[in-house]
Amino acid sequence: MPILELRGAQLAFGHIPLLDDASLLIEPRERICLVGRNGTGKSTLLNVISGAQDLDAGSLWLADGIKVAKLAQEVPAGGSDTIYATVASGLGDISGVLARYHALTADMSGDPDENLRQLGEVQAEIDRLDAWEAAQKVDTVLSRLRLPTDALMSACSGGIRRRAMLAQALVDAPDLLLLDEPTNHLDIDSITALESAVAEFVGAILFITHDRTFTDTLATRIIELDRGVLTAYPGSYAEYQARKEADLAVEADHNAKFDKVLATEEVWIRQGIKARRTRNEGRVRRLEALRRERAARLERQGRVKLSVDQGRDSGKLVIDAEDVGFQYGDETIIQHFSTTILRGDRIGIIGPNGSGKSTLLKLLLGQLVPATGTIKQGTQLNVAYFDQEREQIDPERTVKDNLADGNDQVQIGDKSKHVISYLRDFLFAPERANSPAKTLSGGERNRLLLAKLFTKPANVLVLDEPTNDLDVDTLELLEELLSDFSGTLLLVSHDRSFLDKTVTSTLVLAGGGRVESYVGGYSDWLQQRPEQTPNKTNSPTASAPRPKRRDQAGKLSYNESRELAGLPEQIERLEAQQAQISEEVAQSDFYQQHQDAIEATMTRLADVNAALEQAYERWTELEEKGGG
Repeated sequence: MPILELRGAQLAFGHIPLLDDASLLIEPRERICLVGRNGTGKSTLLNVISGAQDLDAGSLWLADGIKVAKLAQEVPAGGSDTIYATVASGLGDISGVLARYHALTADMSGDPDENLRQLGEVQAEIDRLDAWEAAQKVDTVLSRLRLPTDALMSACSGGIRRRAMLAQALVDAPDLLLLDEPTNHLDIDSITALESAVAEFVGAILFITHDRTFTDTLATRIIELDRGVLTAYPGSYAEYQARKEADLAVEADHNAKFDKVLATEEVWIRQGIKARRTRNEGRVRRLEALRRERAARLERQGRVKLSVDQGRDSGKLVIDAEDVGFQYGDETIIQHFSTTILRGDRIGIIGPNGSGKSTLLKLLLGQLVPATGTIKQGTQLNVAYFDQEREQIDPERTVKDNLADGNDQVQIGDKSKHVISYLRDFLFAPERANSPAKTLSGGERNRLLLAKLFTKPANVLVLDEPTNDLDVDTLELLEELLSDFSGTLLLVSHDRSFLDKTVTSTLVLAGGGRVESYVGGYSDWLQQRPEQTPNKTNSPTASAPRPKRRDQAGKLSYNESRELAGLPEQIERLEAQQAQISEEVAQSDFYQQHQDAIEATMTRLADVNAALEQAYERWTELEEKGGG
């Protein structure tokens, strides 16, 4: 039985229909990826489902008792709240008393009597609200997502803040989770951690993402929003692409036949006196209906036209770095780094947020001077640099002036083109040309920066996070352009599929200033890198303390001593089961099984997680009782 049904949904902003008789069914535990071009209304649809946006017409039905939670596209910059308080706020009115109780128990440095008095008041309030079970929910989700409980949101990275917002959405165990671009601006480690957390969620998920690896890992089916209509495509992203292409071919054939009939009827109605004498009123009404249908037809949005003029070739040597080191204050960013980049090399740069990827690019481009070592650049270099902060776009200037600096023409290679026509190639309507750049969406600003870069010849492309906020169609066109580009490419990206399809070698910032080199893209790096020792970043149970065997049992009874001695082996066994099942869930074809098989596996995982939590609690209890 479905948990949600959207029927005959109509919603328009001005003259633009975002939903046009759209319908949708969501079943329990489904994983649905919502795709569509930028600006088609995907985020608006999530707002409708979450209750933040009303429909103009149609209905939205939710099964009784269904809870919906949403992870927004934009993550808050931070604030004075701790991670604990942020997550607890997902429980509504009782969050304040839970956050206060946690703060009191975490810091007992004040007057002991006053601390105990306040703690007693808060405990009484929790008893009155019957909120102890809710407090356990907060602790569980914090542990599962490996979050620093008492850290301030303002002091945390974007990846941790996004995980905290996901924990906030999960803490009240929703039946339907809505995710709007959950991987945006996250590094690869954070994306894989997010994938694991989402994979373990037992409810239904409707998510928007441009990350095709994320889609293939999680989605059971894909739903496209195109010109106000929702169309379902079961299977992988590649299967969706093939079926969508076939659908568009059928649509184009139908439209061509329709236009031919309309043209014939228009010729007939415009014939002379003889035709008017024999005019058939039924045929006239048919022509009027054809005209109305043609006027109402929504044409599919065009595709971005990407091209880069390479100009003359650079010299064979592009960049030579020898024993380079760089620091910010006392923090070492790069040390003992050497590399030679030749014409035609295609190099990806990956690493956690804040590890120094952009710094490495600026060193290679000569924008920063190394503290130690040397960097030499080759001859005849024409560099086009896409910076992730989009500093080359002046938010106060218009779109047109950002591109053409007040001129009506732009020079593309050896040809001159009107600025409005060139902007149309990047899907900017003429009326947008005079809008300030600050009014553009993230995806539009990225398209404008690409348009600006490609007006000049370039034999070296340097792209720092170009994929953020771009829709998948534009991503794939950018992939095609880079595949055909015969110059040199330096690419920083967290998009795993994009890296695999565009680079032939990889530089990995591995921490401690080390930069390691690998052949191939992201998938090749995964196979070549050394075995990873479990740590707080990649171990599913890293936040929990590991039990040690005790020689002395203190105040424990004989049976309790035996139980404590056996707990480490029990926990290791449960962790192994947890890792095995999590690996099954993470497989790309997991959610393409029969629903019963999916539910059985997720139930096993939930049981193992619960048993593991219980084993840790029991171990802590016995350790404390025994005086350890």
